Amino acid sequence: MIKFDFHVSKAARQKYDFDQSLFSITGNLIIANFSKARLISEQINRNRKSSGLVDKLVTPGELNAFGLLHEVFHFLIRKYEQNENPGVFKRANTFLKKDIGEKDLSNTLLAFVKEFPPLTVYKKRVSPKKYLSDSTGGKPNAEIILEELILLHLENHNPAASKLKEFFSDEVLHKNTKYTELIEKTEKFFDEEKPTGVGGMHLFSLLKNPVLAKPNSLEAQLEFIRREWKIFIGNEIITRLLKAADLIKEEYKLFVKHGGGEKATPPVPVYPSPHQLKMKGRDETIITDEGSDLDFEEAERFTEDTHWIPEVVMIAKNIFVWMHQLSAKYGHEINRLDQIPDEELDLLAQWNFTALWLIGIWERSTASKKIKQQTGNPQAAASAYSLFDYVIAEEIGGEDAFQNLKDRAWQRGIRLASDMVPNHTGIYSKWVIEKPDYFLQSTEPPFPSYKFTGSNLSDDDRVEVRIEDNYYNRSDAAVVFERRDSYTGDKRYIYHGNDGTHMPWNDTAQLNVLNPEVK
Repeated sequence: MIKFDFHVSKAARQKYDFDQSLFSITGNLIIANFSKARLISEQINRNRKSSGLVDKLVTPGELNAFGLLHEVFHFLIRKYEQNENPGVFKRANTFLKKDIGEKDLSNTLLAFVKEFPPLTVYKKRVSPKKYLSDSTGGKPNAEIILEELILLHLENHNPAASKLKEFFSDEVLHKNTKYTELIEKTEKFFDEEKPTGVGGMHLFSLLKNPVLAKPNSLEAQLEFIRREWKIFIGNEIITRLLKAADLIKEEYKLFVKHGGGEKATPPVPVYPSPHQLKMKGRDETIITDEGSDLDFEEAERFTEDTHWIPEVVMIAKNIFVWMHQLSAKYGHEINRLDQIPDEELDLLAQWNFTALWLIGIWERSTASKKIKQQTGNPQAAASAYSLFDYVIAEEIGGEDAFQNLKDRAWQRGIRLASDMVPNHTGIYSKWVIEKPDYFLQSTEPPFPSYKFTGSNLSDDDRVEVRIEDNYYNRSDAAVVFERRDSYTGDKRYIYHGNDGTHMPWNDTAQLNVLNPEVK
């Protein structure tokens, strides 16, 4: 399992008060996953905002990409040393001792250990000199530090990482040691060594290649590595490169303004107008005036009830609104489907309606109603699209009342229709309680600032459900809610429903249709 890390100076560690658990034994800042990247970026940005450095804010995607770039370089160096040119770093150290002098080499390596201390040195368990003279995993630490020096040099010459340079600046080494000369001599040494197996390039040239090719974009550098080095780095790293690119793209969608004005309306696709189209038989090929073909791989599939479908005349009724209107019209309470008067169905038939679309007949999630009421609408009902289960709501009479209405409507040539939503349920639903694995989720909140201290929205003692605190005051369009198992204490953070073009729907839970059982 590859980790992502990069150099962080002792001064930067102390300035940003990073938790020591975030650091590897070599002293590098570990970015274990996207959650850690978000946690670290929030910590950095909080400090920079307080200092007025709003133009220096960093995103989790940038941190993740930079850490991954660092680890890919480590991977290639390790592969070169172990498989292609064994003992090369031992020979490099011997060469440098002779070329710049053992004292200057030692002073430069020692200065690095002080500036970027490994964990044991930072915690003062081992002195810098003692660390440099020891070994780790059977490899002399002097060789390990030489490898780190090479990567530090590459990091400082990457324009795309300029907002992060505070963490790994090599300015102190330039001023106080033979660091510049050491890097020049090391590059010369590797240029005379056996080339790598990646295009026959020498090691330094190989490591410089992504930055030289794509100097201004970490995302482009990772794409360059994925495209150019894919046969050398393996599937695990390729997968992580793709995920890193996805994280950057998601942040772009969230934080960069697009067209459409304040409501961020997505662009509307443009299709040929009806008069431009000509259907070509049953193969469903559409020919435009310009001569281009739009091919549909699947033909439409209509019901065999061909005499009814082409002539359907449908009217839609929001069931609660309709029953309220009927109560006023007929002078008595109408609260159930079986109480809808025959006279009303006769009227629909007289108007030549052949279908009645009932909106809101399913059992709704009580959490939806609670959220709306707690955000200032005491008269609100639960959303018709935040469902507890696909059964006819008991509030309107349940299955028996529905069957009664259906039979009476069919006697008049009126068929019933309703809609279903296959991509989400309510946040309090039968499946959230009994089948939590059916939903898109994470074991940690996707953003470190999320808090879930509000009221429990579940009516089932087995599970507690809470939405993110700032959803109540509409200061944050939170993307997940917390599901807590009351018996085990297990917490999951389930994503709210979203069609990809609007804010998350805070009373819904997004189903994972990539799960075959869910599908």
